[in-house]
Amino acid sequence: MAAQKRAEEPEEQPSRAAGACVLVVLAGVVVAVLFAISDALAVLVLVTAGTFALWRAARRRVSDSSATPPPEEGRPSCRECAGHELVSVTPSETQKGMLIYTSASADRPHHTHVHVVQGEVTDR
Repeated sequence: MAAQKRAEEPEEQPSRAAGACVLVVLAGVVVAVLFAISDALAVLVLVTAGTFALWRAARRRVSDSSATPPPEEGRPSCRECAGHELVSVTPSETQKGMLIYTSASADRPHHTHVHVVQGEVTDR
């Protein structure tokens, strides 16, 4: 019976937070040992590690997935938005592949016309 209970329960996976906590504690121990050996050496190692971490963060490339796609040639049209100026084209955050077209009319300054269209975001 005990074997059946063990088979039904999913195996526990160690969390990433637990691993991060272990690494932070180990780093703290290393810094403490460095300060016990030499204050100047510990400060030098900490400044070097901080400079390296800052340099690496600055060199990391930012993903283009959150960039607004360029307006497509075949934008939606209807009688209501004829002659409007295209304000923005935004990918929907909730529905993958949906684009939100926003247009404004020159004669109605506080009115915005919106179209939600199924379309693929293309990189150009």
